[in-house]
Amino acid sequence: MDKLDAIFSPESVAVVGASSTPGKVGHDIFENILKGGYTGTLYPVNPTARSVLSVRCYQSVLDIPDPVDLAMIILPPRVAIKAVDECIQKGVRGIVIVSAGFKEVGGEGAKIEEDIAEKCRKAGIRLVGPNCLGVINPGDNVRLNASFSARMPKQGNISFISQSGALCTAVLDFAADRGVGFSKFISVGNKADVDELDLLRYYHKDPETDVIMIYMEQLRFQPSFIEEVKEITSGDRPTSILVIKSGKTIAGAAAAASHTGSLAGSEAVYNAIFNQAGIIRVDTVDDLFDFAVAFSARKIPAGNRVAIITNAGGPGIIATDMTEMAGLTLAKFSADTVWNLHQFLPPTANFNNPVDVIGDASRDRYENALDAVIHDENVDCVLMILTPQSMTDAIGTAEAIVNIYHNSSKPIICSFMGVVDVSAGVKHLQANHVPVYRFPEDAAKAMGKLYEATRWLGRQILPEYDLTFNTQRAHEIVDQCLAENRLVLGEDDGQELLQCYGFDVPAMSIATSAAEAGEIAEKIGLPVVMKIASPQILHKSDAGGVQVGLKTREGVETAFAEIMESSLKYKPDAEIQGVLVQKMVPPGQEVILGVTKYPGFGHLLMFGLGGIYVELFKNVTFKLAPIGRNNARRMIRSIKGYEILDGFRGKPKADVEKLEKLMVGLSALVTNHPQIKEMDINPLFVHEKGKGATVADIIITFEK
Repeated sequence: MDKLDAIFSPESVAVVGASSTPGKVGHDIFENILKGGYTGTLYPVNPTARSVLSVRCYQSVLDIPDPVDLAMIILPPRVAIKAVDECIQKGVRGIVIVSAGFKEVGGEGAKIEEDIAEKCRKAGIRLVGPNCLGVINPGDNVRLNASFSARMPKQGNISFISQSGALCTAVLDFAADRGVGFSKFISVGNKADVDELDLLRYYHKDPETDVIMIYMEQLRFQPSFIEEVKEITSGDRPTSILVIKSGKTIAGAAAAASHTGSLAGSEAVYNAIFNQAGIIRVDTVDDLFDFAVAFSARKIPAGNRVAIITNAGGPGIIATDMTEMAGLTLAKFSADTVWNLHQFLPPTANFNNPVDVIGDASRDRYENALDAVIHDENVDCVLMILTPQSMTDAIGTAEAIVNIYHNSSKPIICSFMGVVDVSAGVKHLQANHVPVYRFPEDAAKAMGKLYEATRWLGRQILPEYDLTFNTQRAHEIVDQCLAENRLVLGEDDGQELLQCYGFDVPAMSIATSAAEAGEIAEKIGLPVVMKIASPQILHKSDAGGVQVGLKTREGVETAFAEIMESSLKYKPDAEIQGVLVQKMVPPGQEVILGVTKYPGFGHLLMFGLGGIYVELFKNVTFKLAPIGRNNARRMIRSIKGYEILDGFRGKPKADVEKLEKLMVGLSALVTNHPQIKEMDINPLFVHEKGKGATVADIIITFEK
């Protein structure tokens, strides 16, 4: 038995802090459990009351003569900790603390919350909250509404997790209006013990849960989160997870030393986590419900080819535009399908996709059109649009759709446009679990999310690369840098560290005079690149501190003087170590590889097209380390403009396989050396297929 069963399916509940005064939380929660039809035994606990709603009160949980599975505690912090001690002594199996005044206010409240959590851990009791709405299980065998929401939702196959109690009441009201039911519903509050991962594990094992919705403010991340959730979203019994995450700001990113740090922001971390775990992120509560309804039908398309059937041209055009924006494409019907459509549609109809059955379409016309297109092997899914004309049979059409829907494995999503005239048809579709929306653009977006799940479940998984790295030497380099308090490395002193993890770095050396620069250039071979070497000048181009393609000794000596002058003018107080003279890198496509570290999450890896325009175009993708070959592969292929690396317009294909190995090497580098705070490899020149890649410029920053 799972310990969370005591929270969601208790056989007995004690409300500690139950009140006989209407309007108080202790009264309303007790009333909601009682009037919700709870199938177990309910005990009010209040030392100063004889009864609550005519139910005998107990002075303490210790006075209750029978076992107690769940204690709902509605008491201020100082009194709550005493109640927890009594619950532990009683042998209570689960605790939900609804009341506030704990960690969220700091000080003594935070200390009491820590003490309560530690006591519960030692006793093996799962704790929800504090500062939460409560827990709801509308299942017929439980009927538990242990919350301060008066509304008991109808039973369904969607389970909900929220960090905000206030949002929960709005969600329940919204769900009632949409006809959405729940399997389990919980507010986690401060997450002193039970958190999102605990609940995701529990919901995944729950046979009554097919879709999980989350409202998240901040994730309590643990290293196993991505791998565990990935098993939930893509294992033997995949469960769809939809999340709405509040707070999309990237404040503070501008202070970062690297391009990666300035581009990332905390949202990049969350997007990376969701992407790697197979969690689908949504932007609004409306979308959260729209997509949950689509996923709750448990049908996803085999591909992205959609057929549209409509009785009005305008909505059909809107749906066509939205399907393409959602990553779908219009299916091309077979000749047999077009022939079938000609048999029962009027001559004025459109027999190609989107199919226009004309405004006077009866139930039979819709039914025949749907039956024809859904059996076409070129069709993966169908979008049905109905607008209410005077002759439209909304309920009859809905009945026809339901009949075909239950006999097909392909998803059908409907848009019954309007409110009053189509309401009977909408209710019939909802009752039979056919996703239906008011507007075609919402239906198309929902279908696009279903196809996103198809891509996730069908993603290619290749064997991991067998790579070896010189970790011993790398540890020596990092330890030496930290011992010498060298917290910023450039190409001259960071190249060996990168070489330990498979990166190729051109020959280079620092010159402190023009003559020395000329000697170095001739020794390593012209042409060369020259760059200012200064810990205070990180973005060298901005300072006029870079010159490329220098082919003669005279040009090198002249460039030395110009770089020194420009750099000192740019930052007069900079510590100038000299000018780096570097072998000119062979031609290739410029990309950027980067890292930035986030407390509590670890290292965020970045990949994108590189050079001086990286922050202008922001064409980058992120993953959270560690990653292997498959995440590196998806990361590289997901940027806009990947075609540039893949032989665009007849250009030679770049060495993408080497690039994948370098991303895996970069991941290993920062995983093995957590002291690294930020890093940019920009640009990395990726040469033709089979010819590798060469580092042209790097910045590595360590934590103090």
